[in-house]
Amino acid sequence: MDLDAYSAAHRAEWDRLADLGRRRQLDGALSDELIQGYQSGATQLSVIKTAAGSTVQGDRLSVILSRARLRFTGTGVNVLAQVARFFLAQLPAALYRLRWLTLAVALATVLVATLYAVWATNNPAVLVNFGSPAELEQLANQGFVSYYSENPAASFASRVWTNNAWIAAQCVAFGILGVYVPYIVLQNAQNLGITAAVMFAYDEGDTFFLYIAPHGLLELTAIFVAAAAGLRIFWAWIAPGARTRGQALAQDARALFTVATGLVLVLFISGIIEGFVTPAPWPWPVKIGIGALALLAFLAYLLVLGGRAARSGETGDLAEFEAGSARVFAG
Repeated sequence: MDLDAYSAAHRAEWDRLADLGRRRQLDGALSDELIQGYQSGATQLSVIKTAAGSTVQGDRLSVILSRARLRFTGTGVNVLAQVARFFLAQLPAALYRLRWLTLAVALATVLVATLYAVWATNNPAVLVNFGSPAELEQLANQGFVSYYSENPAASFASRVWTNNAWIAAQCVAFGILGVYVPYIVLQNAQNLGITAAVMFAYDEGDTFFLYIAPHGLLELTAIFVAAAAGLRIFWAWIAPGARTRGQALAQDARALFTVATGLVLVLFISGIIEGFVTPAPWPWPVKIGIGALALLAFLAYLLVLGGRAARSGETGDLAEFEAGSARVFAG
């Protein structure tokens, strides 16, 4: 193909398309002409790239087409507006949808942890499986408390934050499998129950609750929410309702991955509390009060702001334009 001859033959069309793309206002006829010119130009660009690869003429036409496309597709939403919508509508609505399932996960965790604690406390032979008497005594009298202060507060807070955020993200990402979330919930409950049993066996039960409460109120709630999100994604393709399985999975997965992003920030706050507040030499009412205030703020965000967003029709999913068409129709 003679590229110069091809460009000369279509230059008038390209100039016209460039002119339409620069105009501030277009009436109906000019809009139709813009779309027709864009379709023709896209075909011509494909011909140029196929025959000659990357060329100056092709690059110029590509820029013209990009400007023309903006005229009938529009630009994306302002970033600041997107951030505001995420935190004021999408995230709280997604959290609100999980409120009852989060409560169910929390109750299941407490129940299983309590059963493990009672079982291990009333059966000394069970505790032997988790360490020698000397090791368990060292954990109860020193190790449990020193865990929160043996490393610099900043590095400790960073470590627990990244670890908990990774667990939360895994719950959401692998929730579709159906078995990963119950495994994490069971493992978490077992660890809590056994640790409590060891502490109570050596008369340190009060120490267990005092050191868990400041950060654990918010931290455990965040993990419960992540587990609920994973279970909800799993249930989306098990029981999609009126939607197809693909639609249900796509919609709920998009909406609930919002939760994983939000929980990173929540767990950052709990990590700060665990690193700087839990080991601090402050009165316990003050430290537990800080943890309780953090939890209450999160619950208010979930229930009050989330309820308002949900009632306005927000689900946590992307807007229709960003999500794309749910079904393709032939016209």
